[in-house]
Amino acid sequence: MLITVPELLTPAEVGHCRTVLRRAAWVDGRTTAGPITAVVKANRQVDPTSREAIECGEVILAALHRSAEFLSAALPLRILPPMFNAYGPGERFGIHVDNAIRNAPGSRERIRTDVSTTVFLSEPDEYEGGELTVETPFGVQSVKLAAGHAVVYPSTSLHEVTPVTAGERLASFFWTQSMIRDEGERSLLFDLDQAIQDLRDARGEDDPHAMRLSFVYHNLVRRWAET
Repeated sequence: MLITVPELLTPAEVGHCRTVLRRAAWVDGRTTAGPITAVVKANRQVDPTSREAIECGEVILAALHRSAEFLSAALPLRILPPMFNAYGPGERFGIHVDNAIRNAPGSRERIRTDVSTTVFLSEPDEYEGGELTVETPFGVQSVKLAAGHAVVYPSTSLHEVTPVTAGERLASFFWTQSMIRDEGERSLLFDLDQAIQDLRDARGEDDPHAMRLSFVYHNLVRRWAET
């Protein structure tokens, strides 16, 4: 399941993060890559333990917790602190799969990566190339969103960032360990939750059919969730 979350960040939040990140120290992105992905990775990242990364990460985490769509899609148990990367001309991240287990920066806490998220901080017309492509059961999907928009997809997917040929692509990326480990179960719950919300919007909060579906939804979460 690949979904987009429009306007996760407000324009003011995007502007604030861009201003903060301009004064950050950028390092070779391969410093956080495993031995296999390092071969295909060519970008720059902000030190995840830096003051700038932490400040902007807190902005994004606050936005995630107010986003009903992200919470419904990811059903988060733990969210790793957001990280930040940049791609200029000639930089790319070739086809790869995200590491299954990651450590929180500066911590011994380890989480399983179930859900990957990219939050775009550059407008599409600010750079050429740099599309995020994700292999899905329905073929390869190419994603290039407006600043402040996010894309959420399974961490099990093969994906890449195509080469940037002009301008600069700035983004945040991070991983979530979901309460629902299985992607198929997570997808079913998302579809069910969206149907419940549509019913409530059309018929009111006290619609009995929405209430019955909500009963099914919460008992499925109860059956499948890890806490």
